[in-house]
This record gives sequence, C-alpha cells and structure tokens, in this order.
Amino acid sequence: MLSYNLINVYISWKKGGVFLAAIDSAYHYYLSTYGTSKVSRYDTHKKSQLRAVYNQIVKTNKDTPLYKIPDSTDVKKFAIDLKEHTRSIQNVIAALSDNDEGIENVFNKKVAKSSDESSVNVTYIGEDQSLDNSLHFDVEVKQLAAPQINVGKFLYPDECDFKTGTYTFDISTDLSSYEFQYTVSRNDDNQHILEKLARLVNSSGAGIHADLAKNASNKIALRLTSSQTGLADGQSYLFEVTPSSDHASEKAMQTLGIDCVTQTASNSSFLLNGTEHASLSNTFTVNNAFELTLNKPSSQANPVQIGFKTTADSIVDNVQSLVNVYNNLIQLSYRYDSTQEADKLRRDFTQVVKPYYNEFESYGLKLSDDGAIKVDTHLLTDAVTSADAKECFATLNKFKNDLGTTAGTVSVDPLNYASKTMITYKKPGHKNFSCPYLTSVYSGMMLDRYC
Repeated sequence: MLSYNLINVYISWKKGGVFLAAIDSAYHYYLSTYGTSKVSRYDTHKKSQLRAVYNQIVKTNKDTPLYKIPDSTDVKKFAIDLKEHTRSIQNVIAALSDNDEGIENVFNKKVAKSSDESSVNVTYIGEDQSLDNSLHFDVEVKQLAAPQINVGKFLYPDECDFKTGTYTFDISTDLSSYEFQYTVSRNDDNQHILEKLARLVNSSGAGIHADLAKNASNKIALRLTSSQTGLADGQSYLFEVTPSSDHASEKAMQTLGIDCVTQTASNSSFLLNGTEHASLSNTFTVNNAFELTLNKPSSQANPVQIGFKTTADSIVDNVQSLVNVYNNLIQLSYRYDSTQEADKLRRDFTQVVKPYYNEFESYGLKLSDDGAIKVDTHLLTDAVTSADAKECFATLNKFKNDLGTTAGTVSVDPLNYASKTMITYKKPGHKNFSCPYLTSVYSGMMLDRYC
C-alpha cells in the first residue's frame, strides 16, 4: 500500500516553477524495502475511518505554514520509512482494539504456537477468541514449493562473447509479456553486459529476480528466478524467455542461454493430521484461522504440532508486539539522526511512555536511556496473572491508545519531522482555504534542490 503522503515527497522548486522530480529511486526504495510486506486486514478501512483521516488532513492544511525542504534521497526515504513504521504501529493497535469483552481481554488475543518453528511458522488470524487452548493439529512437511529458475550459459567475465549491436528478447508470464532491449558496445565485457541485463529485469516489475551465478571456474551466468512458486493445473511454466525473430537477437540468446529452464516450479507437499495436501506457495491458511509458513521438510517420525499458547504467554506476546513496533520507530529515529529532526520524533514518542514510567517498571517494562522499552517477561507474566492484573491492563490499554493517537498524527504529515526552512505562515485568525489533495500544500512543504 503506497502511502498517500508519498506523492508529496517528490515536488521540487526550480526557477519560480514547480515540477515533478524523478521518482524512480524513491519507488524502487519503497518496493525493495516494503514491497514484499504482508498486507494486514487492518490495512483496509471503513468509509468513516477514511473520512476521519481526510478531516485530519484538512485541519492540518488549514494551519500549516509553507516550508521548503532540501530535495535529497534521505528525505524521501525518511518519509517512506516513517509512514510505514507508523502504519505498523496502527495495525498492531487495531489488532488489540477489536475486542469488546472488557479491558482485561484487550491483550488476551489468541496466539498460535509451533513445536518446531524451523520447519513451520504459524500465526493465528482467526477472529474466534473462544476456542479451547488445548486444540491442536499436526503438520508433516514433505516438500517445499519452489520457484522457476533459468540459468544461462557460463561465460568468462572479462571477455566478450557478444557482437556489437542492439538485441531484444521477451519474457512472458500468465499475466503479461515484457520486451527487453539491450545494446552491446565495443568496449563491453560479459560482466558488464550481464549486470546491465540483471538491472533491466529487476527494474521491470515482471516478478522475476535476476542475478549473476558463478561456477567453480569463475565463469558467470545470468540467473532468473520467479517470485512466485508452484504450478497451477494446466501450467507448464511461470515465465518463458524468447528472443525476437531477427537473426542477431536469436544468436545473442544462444550466447545468453536464459531461455532454458534449469529448475521447474513445484508445489509444496504436506500432511495435515495424516491427510496429504499441496499448495502453490509455502504460505497458506488452514480453515481461515491459521496462517502457516513452511520453512523446511520435517521429520516423519515427529510431525510439527500446531496449537495455542497459554493465556499468560499470549498476553505477554501481545504486549511484546506493541513494544516491538514502538521500539522499531525509536530505532528509525537514530538511523536518520544526522540529517533529520529525529530527536523531535524520538522526543514525541518517548513522551507517550513517560506518564506510565512508574507503573511500567513494576510490570517489567523499563524505559532505557535510548528511549526504547525493554521487557522482563517474568515480571510481566507475574503482573498479568496477579490479583491486581486489571490495573495493569488498564494502564497498558491507555498507553496503547496514546501511542495510536501519536502515530496517527505523525502518519498524516511525516515530513513534519524533516529538516526544513519556513517560507510563510498562513494568515492568523483568517479562514484559510482547504485543498487537501493539492499536491504538497496540506503538508506545508516543497522540496528544493537549491536551498
């Protein structure tokens, strides 16, 4: 999900005019860093929730001064990272907020466990919180799902096996077909040509990863690996590489050799309580309640047991998940400490924790010098199972709500934490015009290549 604020990151001011800067690097960063992230059911919203975000944007737009922000890669990455980290916080909080059975049950969400996580990871994604904790089932992993791999011919890297010229080839998938054109110059060697082709494929969005394979003789070859795994009924391949019909391109493909399938895609194979099943992927759901990820084949004599953690362990895990997303944002502030107003970001979030400092210490949650929270699981377990557990849950719930409020504010305008130069204030006391979707105005900034 590309953040609505992301578009605003790429406006530049030049010679009195506004123009859209090149955004390839920013989109590449977003896709390479967050493109494979799982989409949560909390990433979808009701109309009322979207309306609330819109109203918050309008309010921000009315009162925010106009700023200029230096146009640098760090600013773009910072906005993307901050947006995604606050989204993670909001999703965890949403997961802990859809329980209407009282404060003491907010953190008592079912947490699944696997007896062998090296073979099978599990997450409980069901909504029924009344299931018996003793329920379980067995999984035996026989084979993992595999991608399609094409490995080309191995060539000496410092030689050139291609004639000077321009060549084309197609990569076809079930969804679409992609045409690739590359040029071989007089001074190019095989290393340069194959690296150029790898970049070309990786930037195409074809769902194929390209890299260079090396053999024992230090020869190199172009390797193509599908992002998908498994073959559906009637499928014989996930992608097919074919050269253009001209003779030169056909000869170049013979040299490349990437049109030959080295490894055919295959489905995963596993047993659920002794009954054999297959899947196109290594990640799938069971009864719309458990999401399983197969990591490696398991022992036939000792199948992996999937069940639920105890109530106390579930509560501790849920509190830990909330602490983890908070700590991740604190770590992000240190990553950008040298170029952004990260100290302000860190200060705003540590201020959320400070009102609960004394109570947290007694629950095993300690605020460290760097602003992160460290969890003593033994003390936390004692706190959530004691006679005064209700007070503990009430405090944790207030902290959760305060953290969500701060994350929501930051999410609307992440560039509030970027270094910037103020240009002008909105007229005080004047009813300012609201235009939240006029690019960059609502967040009060412009990126300037020359400031």
